[in-house]
Amino acid sequence: MLRFKIKELIAKKEFEEGRRVTIGEVAEAAGIHRMTLSKMINQRGYNTGTENLDRMCTYFKCNIEDIIEYVPDERLEN
Repeated sequence: MLRFKIKELIAKKEFEEGRRVTIGEVAEAAGIHRMTLSKMINQRGYNTGTENLDRMCTYFKCNIEDIIEYVPDERLEN
């Protein structure tokens, strides 16, 4: 399963800028619908398009591996 690390990126941005960063602010600045971003953050296994991932990389000025990590699904391994 793929896991989005957006919460961690938001926390890092908050620390670096010394202020609170909201999901709405990120969504608006990145050009992603707020509900889509919320699903990426909160819904396990949410499937999104590469355009949204590209926008997240642009907003956070990071690489794709900073946004997504692969987590083996233990239910499928047994």
